[in-house]
Amino acid sequence: MIAVVGHPDLTAPTLALLEEELRSRLAGFAQARRAGLVRAGKGLPVVVGRAARAAGLALVTVLPSHNGVPAHLTEPDRKAAGELLLLSEQVRLLEYDPGDRGACMTADESLLRGCTRVLAVWDGSPSTGRDATAHLVAYARSHGVDVEVLWPRGARHRAC
Repeated sequence: MIAVVGHPDLTAPTLALLEEELRSRLAGFAQARRAGLVRAGKGLPVVVGRAARAAGLALVTVLPSHNGVPAHLTEPDRKAAGELLLLSEQVRLLEYDPGDRGACMTADESLLRGCTRVLAVWDGSPSTGRDATAHLVAYARSHGVDVEVLWPRGARHRAC
């Protein structure tokens, strides 16, 4: 399984650049009959889903749940999750509160432990209160998961 993680505040032009880049990288994994993994949300996860579909890579989307029932997602994550469900071959429920940053980080860590590779859309910046990409890269590496960093020329963050 190949997980894709990255910054949550990427600009629309950056997401378009990444869709092309990810499509070509994911095609190789599709040929090896691997699957891609994302946690449902807006932005990068949807781009990964679209790129996976175009590359022929099976996609697994993880949805938050509470007592075995899908948890409520806020807009626009709900709309993004709907598109991901249509793009996915498999959906997994994982117990965590999508409104709790710590719970989301714990969910991401548990997902990464089950992967053989992580594609990280990361500019090398440290983790912040809103962005845990650096932490997830370090976590994956510390658990022996291969990490490949992607940061295409011209990639940018949205202004806060």
